[in-house]
Amino acid sequence: MKVSEARPALDPTLPAVIEGIDAGRLADLNVVNVEDGLRYMPGLLVRKRYIGDRNGVVASRSSGSLQGARSLVYADGMLLSNLLGNSFGNTPRWGMVAPEEIERMDVAYGPYSALYPGNSMGATVAMTTRAPEKPEASGRVQVFAQRYDRYRTDDSYSGHQESFTGGGRSGALSWFLAANHLENRSHPMTFATATASAASALPGDPAITGFARDTDPQGNQRIVFGATGIDDSRQDNFKLKLGYEFAPRLKLTYLFGLWQNVSAISVDSYLRDSAGQTVYSGTNLNMDGRRYTLGATTFNPSRRSELHSMHGLALRTGTRGEWDMEAVITRYNFDEDKTLAPSTALPAAGGSGAGTAAFGDGTGWRTLDLKTDWRPRGSAHALTFGLHYDRYILRTLTLNATNWISAATTTRKDFFGGKSETSALFAQDVWRFAPAWSLTAGLRYERWRAFDGQKAINAATDFSFPSRKEFFRSPKLSLARDLGTEWRLRASVGRAWRMPTVSEMFQGSVSAGSIVNSDPNLLAERATSGEFTAERSLEGGLLRVTLFRDAVRDALYSQTNVTVTPNVTSIQNIDSIRTDGIEVAYGAENVGLRGLDFNAGVTYADSEILKNDKFPASVGKRVPRIPDWRINAAAIWRQTERLSWTLGLRYSGRQVNTLDNSDINPDTYAGTSRYAAWDARVSWQLDRHLRLAFGVDNLFDQRYFVAHPYPGRTAVLELRGKL
Repeated sequence: MKVSEARPALDPTLPAVIEGIDAGRLADLNVVNVEDGLRYMPGLLVRKRYIGDRNGVVASRSSGSLQGARSLVYADGMLLSNLLGNSFGNTPRWGMVAPEEIERMDVAYGPYSALYPGNSMGATVAMTTRAPEKPEASGRVQVFAQRYDRYRTDDSYSGHQESFTGGGRSGALSWFLAANHLENRSHPMTFATATASAASALPGDPAITGFARDTDPQGNQRIVFGATGIDDSRQDNFKLKLGYEFAPRLKLTYLFGLWQNVSAISVDSYLRDSAGQTVYSGTNLNMDGRRYTLGATTFNPSRRSELHSMHGLALRTGTRGEWDMEAVITRYNFDEDKTLAPSTALPAAGGSGAGTAAFGDGTGWRTLDLKTDWRPRGSAHALTFGLHYDRYILRTLTLNATNWISAATTTRKDFFGGKSETSALFAQDVWRFAPAWSLTAGLRYERWRAFDGQKAINAATDFSFPSRKEFFRSPKLSLARDLGTEWRLRASVGRAWRMPTVSEMFQGSVSAGSIVNSDPNLLAERATSGEFTAERSLEGGLLRVTLFRDAVRDALYSQTNVTVTPNVTSIQNIDSIRTDGIEVAYGAENVGLRGLDFNAGVTYADSEILKNDKFPASVGKRVPRIPDWRINAAAIWRQTERLSWTLGLRYSGRQVNTLDNSDINPDTYAGTSRYAAWDARVSWQLDRHLRLAFGVDNLFDQRYFVAHPYPGRTAVLELRGKL
């Protein structure tokens, strides 16, 4: 969405496609969590399975929703991305930003700027927040609910959220604080299933009823035993932001953020024995004349408690003259991160029993960014140069427990740990060598190392890994031409390296003394990307067409290496993949009707695995989680100064979930559906202070899957007050 009312979070001279939305339009969307503000950006998807989902990975036009390390998220230049891993579990720390403080959200597509690391090969999200200029306070209350039915689950799931913000200014000092509390119960995220058995039940096998039948994504008949992954979560966020202006163009900003989550995962077995009792486990069970066995953890509840903190410090100038500088330091820490799970069967595990307690305390990251802008007087050059440093620390300790609920721990079960760090120098020059021409050239040089890698397979046996050190160069080049005042053409190419994360290298499991499911010697992903963009200024709007190609060597995915015996399933390098596509985006104000704003993006992507020696069956197949078509669109009609209406569309075409594309039945659990989710909202300004809104996500209640089942029709009622 192109907006010009607020200052952009990203430098408009960046040699990349930039789309953005400001606070005024965000207020007319169904924004429960901050990431909801991105849902109608062209070519973009934030993986959100339910309200309060902590797995909100950013997916872009050539990177899927399981590749969290291929995107970057910043707030006021402070990194919020969790680059400890490259999965749905390593997501940006969205809760460190309150929706009420956002001035605008911008997205840059692709690795075309030397200012950002190779994780930008997907997209870079930059949020700009505002500093209060006078005393202010606001409050927001939301309630939300959905009815979900699938298989033998038919239930209502609801929640609520309350938030408060306040701020003010006293001379050179500004302050802002935000507090938020969210509670929600999700619909089932997973289901306990098994392929239909070919073994006949024998006399004496206990008869079990209540199961459901289904066809799995590969086209096999299967049995559904029950619903799992029902998440009851309570989340609290607190944020304090202080700003001090030493001079009119020199400002220091400090951020402190605290996030707490308490979550209980529950299950719902459909199975009943002859006495009508719920069945959670057992051997040689008779289900419709066939024999099945349910393991002790087929229905596996869990409990999790988390307390994370963040500190950020930024010093920057904003003269827009010959010199400007910026220094940003961040520290994010897992102060408490505990997951409890049983190893015994329900119902005993519902109250006590053996299990495990996993701790991630001490995990986190630190970053430092220094940047200088130099615009020599009388010169056609504008230079940016600086340095970057980061360190990522992984610590995961799992202990056995005699009672999983009370965390009565005994011996060590396993341990995974390691560190990585990157030091980088970068420089970029924008050269306006003619009135209508500009050339942008950049180079990023990185020194990366991984060290202190360690695995422990029990209480006594440890593995240690030697340290690694590598160097990478990432050149960038872009040429732009203005054709009058209406047209702008730009061609950009860029190289990017995405180094393996500490989780990909060191997090895994150990069986019979052999290391599996991780590889400390993984190669870095290498992307060579190119795009050609044509932009046309229209009355009140902009039309953009972009052709793009992303070619990635040594792409990191979880797959099975069939060239070794026995086969090994782990994070591995895929030799070569490629994605070609075209994107058309349009945004305008007062489109055919006064007060009607419309924004839309249509993206087509043709992805293919070109070479994969470890899993040849995947060659020539599509890349997982990259749909052929994606459409995001929103229309906002401000009928009067007090009344506004919004209609949005989120559409995904066919995508696949497996490297060999064997998931031929997409519209089922563990499949990846086509879907068209329509959203609607009406907002009414009651008076100067109060605003009432009612919204519905997935208005027509389409049931679809992206591996997990996604929400049905969800109603959101909101009351917002502001002083």
